[in-house]
Amino acid sequence: MGLHTKFLSNGLLDRYNARLITKGFHQKYGQDYAETFSPIIKSTTIRVVLEVAVTKAWTIKQLDVNNAFLQGELTEEVYMSQPPGFIDKDRPSFVCRLKKPIYGPKQAPRVWYTALKQYLLDAGFSNSLANASLFIHSSPATTTYVLVYVDDFIVTGNNNKMVNQVLASFAERFSIKDPTDLHYFLGIEVTRTAKGMHLIQRRYVTDLLTRHNMLDAKPITTPLQAAPKLTLTSGNPLEDASQYCSLVGSLQYLAFTRPDISYAVNRLSQFVHKPTHEHWQAANLHNLQLDP
Repeated sequence: MGLHTKFLSNGLLDRYNARLITKGFHQKYGQDYAETFSPIIKSTTIRVVLEVAVTKAWTIKQLDVNNAFLQGELTEEVYMSQPPGFIDKDRPSFVCRLKKPIYGPKQAPRVWYTALKQYLLDAGFSNSLANASLFIHSSPATTTYVLVYVDDFIVTGNNNKMVNQVLASFAERFSIKDPTDLHYFLGIEVTRTAKGMHLIQRRYVTDLLTRHNMLDAKPITTPLQAAPKLTLTSGNPLEDASQYCSLVGSLQYLAFTRPDISYAVNRLSQFVHKPTHEHWQAANLHNLQLDP
């Protein structure tokens, strides 16, 4: 059983989630799973679609599918132990065979994406050759884009009636939360103005600073010091390289809305295979406090 707390974009509690999760790490390739790949949306694709929508003053909607991984059909035989609290007292040694995917199986993301893709193709969308997470519906009068990140969607287009039809169609096929104007997507706060659109990761920065005990540290004006010059052999190796890798990964995601740190993150990324204490010191977060 998995227990999860979900927060709103302002950091306030949204809801508590409880999920039944199988132990997918016990699965064996070729026995109870095969293909597991499911595409992830590219940051450049998000930027391009949002730029087109803002430039052309299109409506931009977002929606979230409830229990996405419960959609689709399993093609392999997958078994799991009886869940705690629901064990059959007459047959306690029996196991359960999954007829539908749930959270946990290795193939669950792929099963969901396959079901979603087939639904969109049947609805007249085509899959982008550049990014499998982008679906496009074109006609002489309308253009509609659907961006997919697992169970979070962005829907936009040049015809509001068509956009609303797509949203209504989603609601008929899947259980979804009420669509809203785009305001929070993948941890990014979105604010639309008369002059354009602002993308901010304020809460993400605050969480990152808190996690590294730097929320009250003294800020500095540059993301990377000019000296000393970092090299592969700078300083002594870190005892736990995973902390450095985790930090750099967090900064890479933050660079989506902070192009000012892109060069520094690129430099730090060159040392993730063998980071040193000097690299760790260079990966400071002081600059983030100036403009989260």
